[in-house]
Amino acid sequence: MDGFNIVMVIAIILFARLGVRLVTGYFKMKKEDEQSSKETE
Repeated sequence: MDGFNIVMVIAIILFARLGVRLVTGYFKMKKEDEQSSKETE
């Protein structure tokens, strides 16, 4: 079960990082839209 646990830990870490990136990107987009809705990336 050690190999399975290692895979689970890696998957959880990757999923957490992806979630954090999505949340931070969403808030950044929301902030930019509020500050300057005319500007585009």
